[in-house]
Amino acid sequence: MSDTVISFRALLLVNEQRNAYGLRYGDYTRYRKHCANRTHRLRHSLKFTHGKGKEFKKLPPITPEVVNCGHLQLLLFEAERAWAHSHELISLSLDPTKVDKRSAFRRSATSRFRRAINWSTQLLSLAQSLYASKRLSAENILELTTYSLILNGRFLRSREEQLPDALSQLGIARYLLDNLCAQATSSRDQALATSLIDEIGPEIRYCAHQLGSKKAYDVDGIVKELVAIHKDKLVQDCDNILDALKGEAAGAAQGLPKQKLNTPMWEGKPVPVRNPELVDALLKVQEAEAKLSPGKKSSGGDKVQLGTNTTKRSVGAYDAVLSALSDSEEVARKQVETQQLSGSTAAVSVGGRDIEFVHAFIVYQLLARRTERDHLLINALLSSHQPRMPRSSLERGQVDGRLFPAVVKLLDTVLQNLAQMRTLSVVDESPDLSSGVDGRISFTKSRRCFFLARCYAPLKRYAEALALVQRSQLHLREARSVISTVSEGGSGLAPSTSFYPLADSDCDTLDEEMLRVGSELKRDWFSFNGGSPTPDNESHKKPLFFDIALNYVELDMDQLQARAGKVPTPTPALIKPQPQLPLVQKGLALKAKAEEITRPATPEPQAETSRGGLSSLLGGWWGRKLS
Repeated sequence: MSDTVISFRALLLVNEQRNAYGLRYGDYTRYRKHCANRTHRLRHSLKFTHGKGKEFKKLPPITPEVVNCGHLQLLLFEAERAWAHSHELISLSLDPTKVDKRSAFRRSATSRFRRAINWSTQLLSLAQSLYASKRLSAENILELTTYSLILNGRFLRSREEQLPDALSQLGIARYLLDNLCAQATSSRDQALATSLIDEIGPEIRYCAHQLGSKKAYDVDGIVKELVAIHKDKLVQDCDNILDALKGEAAGAAQGLPKQKLNTPMWEGKPVPVRNPELVDALLKVQEAEAKLSPGKKSSGGDKVQLGTNTTKRSVGAYDAVLSALSDSEEVARKQVETQQLSGSTAAVSVGGRDIEFVHAFIVYQLLARRTERDHLLINALLSSHQPRMPRSSLERGQVDGRLFPAVVKLLDTVLQNLAQMRTLSVVDESPDLSSGVDGRISFTKSRRCFFLARCYAPLKRYAEALALVQRSQLHLREARSVISTVSEGGSGLAPSTSFYPLADSDCDTLDEEMLRVGSELKRDWFSFNGGSPTPDNESHKKPLFFDIALNYVELDMDQLQARAGKVPTPTPALIKPQPQLPLVQKGLALKAKAEEITRPATPEPQAETSRGGLSSLLGGWWGRKLS
């Protein structure tokens, strides 16, 4: 075990653990608990515990002969645990509800920070002994040295009387990070070093400003001055370690290809990518884009003959690119949310491009690739139903009824992508690009109306189809006017719109096709029902106005005729014949009538005088009168 080479990336491990367990959103309590659990598991796996009995068992010393990667991780997570606990106590001291315990919290925080420095010092001394025995690489020892310097510098920065020492510690850490960034073998390592440089840069400016430096803004100049004085004091054998780092980087470049990310460009300027997670996601995007065929791009106006297998392969390649871009967009969006929640100002590169700009750039690329994929599917659908020479008007309309609705659905998706693209800040800030996107939106609307009109033609709804063709011509006219104002290719710095090529020839082709289809629709409409707006001419129509008065008011027709000068002719009264009854029934009816006439009226009952007392009560009970 004493000859085993150990690979221990301290800065990379710390960055991953902090982002994954709470520090992305400033949750120091969660990160402290994670470090405690991690150290507990490491001690059990290394059998480095005090035992469970009542008798205390002293831990054996960690010597270079028995050390492995687990021992280094144990010391690192002990330092991280104490550091996170210190920040947790500092946040508690700022709580207005715990003013009486503020000084106690600050003393405890200082004690925990000192403990973190103690653990990091043990880790660095053990790493130096491993490097001396050639069991640790120069890159690993530089990362551990940088970690220890940053931790010491931040502790000293909190004490006003030790600001010069803090400035020297942070300045040398910045110098080591610059060398790690320059000799990085991958874009991920380069982004990791760059992110740490961005973190400690403001701290160096603060220390220099507090010390009265007139050039506190010039961080690079301050670092150069500090390196000449404190480099050999703070870093043991610094020059030899840096030379060994260059040799390792050269050997890695010859042995394995570098995982370098092609620098994304926007308006002739590079787009900064300063986060290791985002670099990994964009590397996957780059690998997926390399699998796209050279002839992958097809515009809305191109008519490319695509085979079934070629289309499937191209769509699969686009799906892989879109999946990688979606992951990249999620990583960038989380970083934007972290920046907004923390309220801090992210590092801005030259040109003023921060993480919000990077997120908008990735969303633009995602929408552009979606648009390319949709156009590929549209061209595949149209090429699979190429019209042959029609022998008659009946054969001319024989097209699969699912074709044009599918094309319209894809064009709806294209419109949605372009509309979302138009709202991006990177598009809105570029006049040429915003005009180009507007022109493509109008052209896509024109194509959508055109294919929607062709959906109505098989249903014999020619009026709606011709109205849609006219609307399509209006959108096409708008697209022509917008395209004519855009100076594409003039300066060469405008963002590329190659995902949706659009030229005047495409507009001319669509215009000719609309004229041809419009003439066919008019001829078919005339041959169908003579150009009537309704499918059949004998359809019932309701009257335009209803005579409401005749329906609801009884009119005096005699008076109206008299006012009109017409004498109404009297109509003789009709005598209604009486029905003849049989003799027996007639006699009975007369007798009943006579009895009804001679019958005397029934007198009304007289109300008796009410009797009170016991007699009325008992009479009510037994139903008889009591005298």
